[in-house]
Amino acid sequence: MLSSILLVLGVAVLAMAFRSFSHPIFQRLSLLCILGTSFLVGYLPSHNWVIGVIVGSLWLFLPWLEILTRIRVLRIPVDRPLRQKTPPNGDLFPNLAELTAEIEEEGFESINDVGWDWDEQRQFLRLFHRSSDQSQAAVCMIDQGDIAFYYVSLMTRSVDGQTYMTWNYPFSYALKFVPQTHICRVKPNLSFGEMCEAHRTHLARYGIAEQKVLRLDPAQIQELMQKDLAAQITHNVSAGLLTRVDETHVRYTWHGMFYLWFRFLWDVVRL
Repeated sequence: MLSSILLVLGVAVLAMAFRSFSHPIFQRLSLLCILGTSFLVGYLPSHNWVIGVIVGSLWLFLPWLEILTRIRVLRIPVDRPLRQKTPPNGDLFPNLAELTAEIEEEGFESINDVGWDWDEQRQFLRLFHRSSDQSQAAVCMIDQGDIAFYYVSLMTRSVDGQTYMTWNYPFSYALKFVPQTHICRVKPNLSFGEMCEAHRTHLARYGIAEQKVLRLDPAQIQELMQKDLAAQITHNVSAGLLTRVDETHVRYTWHGMFYLWFRFLWDVVRL
């Protein structure tokens, strides 16, 4: 009995040790150790590998707890107007000033602070524009009460209506993007300068030369982002992930809830 407990503890400690390294190989090894620990918790008392597999796989079904208790009853407003917003306080978002300085060092100019609040979620965006290549940038802070996180995005719009975005969103994104949006997801630990380099590579992959880039008045950026949000809701209703509750709200369908789960599983695989 004691040897079994020590084995479980040893694998769990090994998982935490691997987790302390940022390299993808160690992150995957950490995940395998976590699954292995769960398997041993089920297998060692019962000596039944089926029970071990069931207990080990519970981690993969854990997102359904939130999907069924929170996501299923969530009502998303169709119209989410971006309004002027005061930046979060330093305790909630201590990195904002540092990120702003880093972005401005790359030649971007701060345009506006906007955001919206709905349900328990509060979202803040600081928008930037670089006139030399007509790139947009945004720092976004999402506060859901029990969890708060931020991400940075870079965006270039082409004259034919396509949008090319590079971002470091840390989780599975909850909705599908419209077909005209082409996403390059990078690691959250990249500097903004490295993100700019990744974005240039992203544009080169699609052959986006300077003459194909849409020239913007910085005042247009907020309006265009507003249209992007509305178009995304419409697209996800058409795709069956969302359905209308009334004229002003939508909710996730069962198709949409399974989509969220599969996105979580994909992130586990690509960790």
